[in-house]
Amino acid sequence: MYGWIWRRLPGPVAVRAVTALLLVAGVVALLMFVVFPWVEPMLPFNDVAVQ
Repeated sequence: MYGWIWRRLPGPVAVRAVTALLLVAGVVALLMFVVFPWVEPMLPFNDVAVQ
């Protein structure tokens, strides 16, 4: 899969590397700011009960 993405990126190796880093940063930002906050209330980690 990563090879397929690498072959589809335009330009020489330096441009491909920068574009790949930007893609990775975009995916991480999407996960951190959209997906994880949406999923966090559904996780059982906040249901703590001490008796």
